[in-house]
Amino acid sequence: MTAQQRPQSMHTFSDDLLGSHDATSLAALIRRGEVSAEEVLQATLARARKAESGIHGLVTPIPDDREPDARVIPPAQAGPGIFSGIPTVVKDNTDVKGFPTTHGTAAIRPLPATHTSPFARQLLAQGLVCIGKSTLPEFGFNATTEPAHAEPTRNPWNLEYSTGASSGGSAALVAAGVVPIAHANDGGGSIRIPAACCGLVGLKPTRGRLVDNDAAKSLPINIVSDGVVTRSVRDTANFYSGAEHYFRNPKLPPVGCVEGPSTRSLKVGLVMDSINGHPTDATTRKAVESTARVLEKLGHTIVPMDVPVASSFPQDFALYWGMLAFGVRSNGKRLIHPNFDKTRLDGLTLGLDKAFRKQFYKLPATLWRLHRSYHEYAKTMVAYDAVLTPVLGHTTPEIGYLSPGVDFDTLFDRLTRYVSFTPLANATGAPAISLPATLDQHNLPVSIQLMGRHGGERTLLELAFALEETMEWPEIALNHGQTMAGLAS
Repeated sequence: MTAQQRPQSMHTFSDDLLGSHDATSLAALIRRGEVSAEEVLQATLARARKAESGIHGLVTPIPDDREPDARVIPPAQAGPGIFSGIPTVVKDNTDVKGFPTTHGTAAIRPLPATHTSPFARQLLAQGLVCIGKSTLPEFGFNATTEPAHAEPTRNPWNLEYSTGASSGGSAALVAAGVVPIAHANDGGGSIRIPAACCGLVGLKPTRGRLVDNDAAKSLPINIVSDGVVTRSVRDTANFYSGAEHYFRNPKLPPVGCVEGPSTRSLKVGLVMDSINGHPTDATTRKAVESTARVLEKLGHTIVPMDVPVASSFPQDFALYWGMLAFGVRSNGKRLIHPNFDKTRLDGLTLGLDKAFRKQFYKLPATLWRLHRSYHEYAKTMVAYDAVLTPVLGHTTPEIGYLSPGVDFDTLFDRLTRYVSFTPLANATGAPAISLPATLDQHNLPVSIQLMGRHGGERTLLELAFALEETMEWPEIALNHGQTMAGLAS
């Protein structure tokens, strides 16, 4: 499809049996026998076929009407949990037995995984049915899902714009109405950034809240958390409640079943500009200010505060980011896959690796300061119940602005201006949630972030419920009349 032929926006919401149901609603219909899991699966696959030519959110092929689904969808991936029978996708950096895992790179020859990773088992134990793997940028390093070797994943709200990253494929598929809930993970904002770009709910949990995958366990500082992106707060809340039936970390307070707002009056810190010195753009600032006024009307106290971390944090996190790229390039055959080919890495990975090599001697002090950020954050948060910030430094960019083909120095500067709020929660291990607030001039969602105390997911979800009830969050099916149905014929 050429740019001239491509409509501005595309979604698959229609009057089929999926309608505009969230995962919670669909699961209830299945439990009551009003629809069958097989009917939901077939309707989902039909939507996926309509969507894929426009948004490119899937790595794996969609089953054909003439093929038995078992040929493409490995059997026995779902359990009898809270979302029993609900289709989902798993991000393509997480193993699901029978599906290939490519990590978003051309440096790996995709082969079917021989096992299902620890977190994917926790995810699927809630009854979710994996229909495929979703797109991501190479090894999740970029803030846009534009792999150098494949079509970019496009934002359903406006197809000329980025869907964010690195869980961009999952976010695009949920926003477009293909699936109601999808796997995402977050090493620097990769649940919250695509959720923000696509108008979704994206909660990065406290470090250790969910089962860790093997790669996360091996990091000197575990900055990676798994989770989901959804279209409703209750889907996210029900996911975390259901996940605790599979595994609950005894070192953290339980999330439990969160069903709505709390009546507590909270003290909420307000941070408008990031520590890296780049001011937040006017549209994003206005969305955060509007949300602060809503919270005040709900009875909460809003108090401006400083970023609770050392001024060296942006440089420290950047060096850690480069260390990850160095590890991939140097040890890809051992860490990633025996057929890893470093000559096929993209420009961003190679640039991060090169930048790290120039400053590797700073790593010991950097790791010490990043470890210390946990305690600095925890000490500051004794005085606050939550913190309100932007998710990103500015509104969603067009496709190409953050492409790995952009000169590295230019790209790195753009990324540090854009991804300026989310990494703090990764280094400190704190929970943080992205929530939609409004639309910008290009009909793209603008979102806000709420950060919490360690173990404070329940408070964040209660605030999210309150904002969902009070604010008129944008809905793609209402804001855009164009669906994908006519494009598939």
